[in-house]
Formats: sequence, C-alpha cells, structure tokens
Amino acid sequence: MLHVDPIDAVSALVRTAVVNALGTDFDADPHVRRSDRADLQADLAMRLARQARRAPRAIAEAIVAALPANDVIERIEVANPGFLNIWLRNEWLATAASAANASDRLAVPRSETPERIVIDYSHPNVAKEMHVGHLRSTVIGDSLARVLEWRGHTILRQNHIGDWGTPFGMLIEHMVDLGEAQAAAALGIGQLAQFYKAARAKFDSEPAFADRSRRRVVALQAGDPQTLLQWRALVDLSTRYFETIYTTLGITLQHGDIVGESFYNDQLSPLAHELEASGYARISDGALCAFPEGFKNREGAPLALMLRRSDGGFGYAITDLAAIRFRLQQLHATRILYVVGAPQAQHLAMIFTAARELAWLTPPARAEHVAFGSVLGPDGRMLMSRLGDNVRLVDMIDEAIQRAEDIARAKASESKEPIDEATLHEVARMVGVGAIKYADLSSDRVKDYIFDLERMVSFDGNTAGYCQYAHARALSVLRKAGELPADGLAIVEPEERELALAVLILGTVVRDVERTLEPHRLVNYSYALATAFTSFYDACPILKADPLVRASRLLLTRLTARTLACALGLLGISVPDRM
Repeated sequence: MLHVDPIDAVSALVRTAVVNALGTDFDADPHVRRSDRADLQADLAMRLARQARRAPRAIAEAIVAALPANDVIERIEVANPGFLNIWLRNEWLATAASAANASDRLAVPRSETPERIVIDYSHPNVAKEMHVGHLRSTVIGDSLARVLEWRGHTILRQNHIGDWGTPFGMLIEHMVDLGEAQAAAALGIGQLAQFYKAARAKFDSEPAFADRSRRRVVALQAGDPQTLLQWRALVDLSTRYFETIYTTLGITLQHGDIVGESFYNDQLSPLAHELEASGYARISDGALCAFPEGFKNREGAPLALMLRRSDGGFGYAITDLAAIRFRLQQLHATRILYVVGAPQAQHLAMIFTAARELAWLTPPARAEHVAFGSVLGPDGRMLMSRLGDNVRLVDMIDEAIQRAEDIARAKASESKEPIDEATLHEVARMVGVGAIKYADLSSDRVKDYIFDLERMVSFDGNTAGYCQYAHARALSVLRKAGELPADGLAIVEPEERELALAVLILGTVVRDVERTLEPHRLVNYSYALATAFTSFYDACPILKADPLVRASRLLLTRLTARTLACALGLLGISVPDRM
C-alpha cells in the first residue's frame, strides 16, 4: 500500500531501520513531525539511547545506515544530540499528491479498529435560553463527532437535555396561566429566558402560584396524564427552538439524538434499590449515597455521590449513573465522550469510578471527560450582556453574520467576479458562523478564550475567513482555467514542496485529533495549509505558466481546495465557492 502521508511513509521506513539496526526489543515509535529545519524530523534516538545504553548520535547514525532502499527520502542528516533531519524526493511528493487527488477520501484511510462511540454534548436546559456557555460543548462535541465518524467509527450522539425536575412545576403553571398559544408564541421566537424569569418571579412573589407549582411537580412525578401532556408541549416548544439554532450553526445533532433526563426517570428508583441492596450504596444522614474509592472531602472523609435525597427526590448523580449504564449495556459503546465544562471534572471522575467498581465500565470500554474552559469577554470575565445576563447564543450568531455580510459586501464591490444578493447572504452566513466556530476551536479546549467578534470575522490572520478565502481563491483559479488536466502533477519549486507537504499530512492530523480529542490541531492545520497555498499562489504563476507547469499547478490547486474543504468541514465549517 502506498503511504500518501509523508509522516506515515517515513515512519514506516524508520521503524524498519530500527529493527535492522537494533533488533525487535526496542520501542520503534519514530515520533516523526514537520520541522523548520527540514521537511520532517524524528527524535527517537534520544529515547532509544537510554534503552540501548549508547550515545544518541551513535543510535541515530546506526538508524540512518540501516534504512532500507526507498524512493521516499532524498537525504537524511543527523543533528546533535541525535535528531534525524529528513528531506523527501520531489518525485515521491508528486506521486503521493496525485494519489490523493485521485481518491475520494484524499487517500486518508479509515480506522483499522472501528468502535461504537457515544458523544454526550450540547445538553441545553428546557425553557432556558441557549447562551454562549452552551456554545463550547456544542461546537467541540460536533467537531469530534465529525472527525471520528469520518475515521470510520459508529457515532451515537446523545443530547442529554435538562427536561425534568422541580422547576417544571412552575414552568407548566406559567404556561397554563398564559395559555398554550401565547406560550408557544413566546417560546417560538426565542424568549426562553423571559419565560423562565417570569415563572420564577411569580413563584417567589405569589404564594398561591408557588403552591400550585409544587402540586404540579407531584403530579408530574406521579405520571398525571394531563400534566405530562403539558410538560411534553413545553419540551417540544423549547427543543424546536434549540433545533433552529443547531440548523443555523450547522450542528449535526438531530431530534432523535435527544436523550434527556426524563428518559432515565423510570430507571432511577429501581437502580437506587439495586445499589442499596447490593451494599454499594448506603444511607448517610437520611440520604442514599455511594462512596467511590479515592475521593475525599475537605475533612478527609469519603466523598459522597448523593443518589437519593432524604426527601426521596433523586439527584443528578443517579441520572448520570443510569445514563452511563445505558450507554454501555444498551448502546454497547466502547468509548464514551462527555463534552462537559472543566468544573465538572470531579463529578464525572466519580461517576466513571463508580461505573468501574460496579463492573459496568470494563475494558476495552472507557469513558473520557472532554473538558473545556469558559468564553470570556474583553475584560477577562465571563461573557455577559449589558444587563449582566449570559449573552444569548442566537444574538451572537446574528451579529457575527451581520458583520460578515458587511465585510463580504465591501469585498464583493472590489471583486472582478460579480456576486448576487442570495449568494452574498449565504457567504455571510458561512463566514459568520465559521468565525464563531473557528475561534472557539482554535484554542486548546481546556483553556478559557476571549470572545472578540471583530477579529473573528476578519479575512486576515488565523481566522476562518482567511481559510475560507484561500479555498474560494483556489476555486476561482480553477473556474478560470476551465477543463482541468487528468494528470501531470510535478513538484519543483520550494513553494510547491511546502504546499504538497502541507496537503499530504491531513491523515496524521486527523488521527491526532482522534487520539487527543483536541480539535485545535485541525484548526492549526487548516491555517498552515491556507498560508502555504497563499505563498504558492503569490510565488508560482498558475494560469499564465507554460502548459505543462500550468497543468501541474492546477492539479495542486485542486488538491489544496479539496483538502481545505475537508479539514474545515471536519470542524463543522462550511466553505463558500466564492467570496
């Protein structure tokens, strides 16, 4: 099989060289990566030196001497203390790029060990507004779902919405007071925050309303048919609103992916009895609690997972236990990803430990917390509106699209390719939404980031607009060229080499995201690829080149456009054909 990815091709050769030079008892992971000093660099000699008890440079030289004959590497040099600096043959790069161009997957293979992966992400609360705090879980989770699905895994999306509990008593009563038609009108235009605040204000100020709300909770939990109908109407109104936001953002969550708190409601009492009967959970201060091993409170005593409160109500810990058991035993997941904010780290660690102690979570299955930081305003604090509330997600999206449209309109007036109003609006949507997603995904997910919409929608620097513009520029060249050649790709100039190398490592980057669950690696790749194409475009004439050179550069341009579209698409970012 031809290794199209330069890192894969060189890694295979170096592994063989390690066996030839040292035998099979050594760790042969070559750690090949891109380098400013060469095309690629490998640093395995330093690790192998400790195992072999030889100097790193001597190990590196032995590996070089033992490399099998190949048509991939042009030359290789040893740099102190034992780095391998590697340059590739232009002919091999051209062959690999041609193979990628001929493949519907850009010659990126699927995983050899496909899994069933559950991804828990987004999870807004019914009758509460989706705000910027929901953005990170939604965007990070969706990008990981896209990457893992493209790698060939079976992805089971789970939108664990908050659709059950004591607040629904007051929400249903408020809906009754308004009338379903008026409630539907309010929730249908995205007034969820006002709806919740109005219900809360009445609950706090009107004793009769509070009493009705408490009785409604009892009726809901008892399964009263009329109350359940009203609860379902409220949930449906809210989820339809959430789904309009998902559609605007291009999120792949569907209605059938909603598996909220209410789904597990009937399982909670039997599970509590089961855990108590088995001795895993016990009564503590009137509440039923589990005590996973290894967790202590501030006093050094075992830390409790409260499963059932002293009043008989259930906490969210037992819902999370019911969910992880369902995902393992009913969905048969081998990997479960919880895309949840960093503050929930201890809670999720306790849930995972409990699932292992209960023998639900056993190898090869594993659960992972995909933690993320917060969205901050320019002042470094949690991003808030002028009124001190969380910024509504829909307002953020609308503003981003409007700013993108203003920029796109100005660009269109300068362009030699006319653009109609409908196309301009669609470009603005892609750029505005792409700006929000790209900015969120561009930083290491565990870190907080500052939301700066003006910078985000720019077409310059490390932004979605810059990458989208590079793609649109490539397509513009291809449109002007007319019919494209079938073959004839050659690599000669330094900018062609850099672009070919950038294009061909897509597979390595995607596998890195699969392993680390860090989408910013794909963002960085997209920016590096767009930058390499811009340098190529500026330095290497395409349409006015001699026929053979023109044909080659058109093929490289086509491959770049496809690869950029693929990389950004895996991030959930659309690419306009023209800008």
